[in-house]
Amino acid sequence: MSIEVKFWGVRGSIACPSPDHVVYGGNTSCLEMRVAGKVLIFDAGTGIRNLGKDLIRRKVTEATIFLTHTHWDHINGFPFFVPAYNPKAAFHVMAGHLTDQGGVERVFSAQMANPTFPVPLSAMQSKLTFEDFTVGDDLHPGEGIVIRTAPLRHPNGATAFRVEHGGQAVCYVTDTEHEPGKPDEIILDFIRDADLVIYDSTYTDEEFPQKIGWGHSTWQEGIRLCRVANAKRLALFHHDPDHNDTAMSAIEQQAKSTWSGAFAARDEMVVVIE
Repeated sequence: MSIEVKFWGVRGSIACPSPDHVVYGGNTSCLEMRVAGKVLIFDAGTGIRNLGKDLIRRKVTEATIFLTHTHWDHINGFPFFVPAYNPKAAFHVMAGHLTDQGGVERVFSAQMANPTFPVPLSAMQSKLTFEDFTVGDDLHPGEGIVIRTAPLRHPNGATAFRVEHGGQAVCYVTDTEHEPGKPDEIILDFIRDADLVIYDSTYTDEEFPQKIGWGHSTWQEGIRLCRVANAKRLALFHHDPDHNDTAMSAIEQQAKSTWSGAFAARDEMVVVIE
């Protein structure tokens, strides 16, 4: 038994395709987990476009999409998710931060409405269903799979996900802001003993003071949390678009030298938890 994680988009804020963003990638948040025969998709940033093409190649026509939140960089790839236009496919979209704001289907429909997009949500001919849950709920997308959820500190709210199967655990923790010198006890408990933590590492500790209130964290805080929580590995995620390949290489080297379990996620990287 294993959990296979593939990163399809690792940037935050806005996609940044350029010659300076080739090694780590320029697509915004999207990752895929293959667990017990199920395809679980987390966030629908621009990375979901390439994921969609890969699902077609693999003849996968069913998946569940979990959203941390619905800021643009986490949903603006969805209109270009080609499998959703296939009438023989089925996708279930879930979010935990919109129960008091009209629900996730309303947000997705508004994103694809005139005058901001020419193709309405109704043009997606797949069996497309939406579900709003309450943060803190446990989700059960397949036999033997438990997904735990927790709230994150981010403008308009966001949700962390912990995927558990066969004694293994992968945590997806983005977008969140920490308080310097005061570890987030909710996150510490949430990631305890995890095999892999994917954490909001948008900034460095040096950059952070100028970004307070923006809803993001640092790679150094990710390492501090993982060490205390006894997590095994840390994937730096949600990279600042201003961090080009040169900057990212330096950050990754610093992170690895600080803690051997750390590495920087990049587009199309695969990590297998066995």
